[in-house]
Amino acid sequence: MVFVNMRSLAIAFLLASAMGPLVDAADWHQFRGPRGQGHADAHDLPTRWSETENVAWKVAIPGKGHSSPVVVNKQVWLTSAQEKGLSLRALCIDRTGGKLTHNVELFRLETSGPKNVKNSFASPTPIIEKNRVYIHFGQRGTACLSTSGDVIWKNTSLQYSQPYSGASTPILFKDSLILTCDGTDSQFVVALNKRTGQVVWKTVRTHFKERATPLPLMAYSTPLIVTVDGVPQIVSSAADHAAAYDARTGREIWWLRYDGFSEVFRPVTWRGLVFLQGFENVSEVKLYAVRPNGKGEITKTHVEWKLNRGAPFVPSPLVVGDELYTVSDAGIASCLDARTGQAHWKDRIGGNHSASPLYGDGKIYCFSEQGVTSVLVPGKTFQRVARNELASGITASPAAADRALYIRTQSHLYRIEKQ
Repeated sequence: MVFVNMRSLAIAFLLASAMGPLVDAADWHQFRGPRGQGHADAHDLPTRWSETENVAWKVAIPGKGHSSPVVVNKQVWLTSAQEKGLSLRALCIDRTGGKLTHNVELFRLETSGPKNVKNSFASPTPIIEKNRVYIHFGQRGTACLSTSGDVIWKNTSLQYSQPYSGASTPILFKDSLILTCDGTDSQFVVALNKRTGQVVWKTVRTHFKERATPLPLMAYSTPLIVTVDGVPQIVSSAADHAAAYDARTGREIWWLRYDGFSEVFRPVTWRGLVFLQGFENVSEVKLYAVRPNGKGEITKTHVEWKLNRGAPFVPSPLVVGDELYTVSDAGIASCLDARTGQAHWKDRIGGNHSASPLYGDGKIYCFSEQGVTSVLVPGKTFQRVARNELASGITASPAAADRALYIRTQSHLYRIEKQ
């Protein structure tokens, strides 16, 4: 079902045409930042903080959720599941003072259903464009709001089975909001008209192989758009293969075979390579460096190198300069040569990690589920310059904008800034 609030839609069109684009490169409008790569166009970010040091504000977040904060203009948006997952909501916090200004219920469920112990009912991150906020809760529904909190449209027509709740975040391409829907019963990529919520195109994934022991074909990765020879490709990791689709039409361009399910981290790109997640023997997580200029199956032709040990499962990789940085779920940080995969260093920074690392102001920030942030200096030798602890654990990937870090813990949202 698609519901469209025509009054809010008309207001949104008028504001958009009158005011023009409102998203600044220094803001953090989507998962993993302006370019989806974990890089912040920020300066003078803090290196040290605690519960009492360099905290501009701290606000309690009602409900639970693992979605990242997104920061545009004077607002910070995130999502939350309240009433034990029955009420799915969009929250807005004033960027300057830390006051909760909007708490909008988008979907009310009769039953919350199951979820993985490491997941939440509100894990996909919002995405902001101009004066609109797009919110996604997996198969439970997708919605568009104005930045004043008015609902513009809702779509609950995309039904598929997600026994562990959703996690993949939407992306924007021109007039389309693109979703990856990898459930246990059906797997597809779909583009919605961002103005109305109606389906523009839908591509069903097809390259699944039969196994002696059936496994669920779910996946949770957020795709990345890269342009190859003038064609915008949606690079998307599915359960036992990755594929690239033409962002304009949904037509499949290439695909890569592996053996697994439940992919999580978001691909990153560097100088003609795409780094994406896959598996071998179902349970062995791998990182593939792929040249995305192929056609059809590229499993044997376009894999530049592969990381066989120490690849992260949940935290996304990070490229700084010519080095690829990873943090494993068990808290082992690594620095690799991005061209060859050769290791420069590997060091245990401690804790368990689900949040993706962030690069800004010449530093790499790594956030643990125990609430500890390790601040590293990028380079071919390991250098940790600070270790900062907050009172509650960090599962959501933080944001950075202007001079501040925005860190969502299990209970609060912090604005961390030099005071």
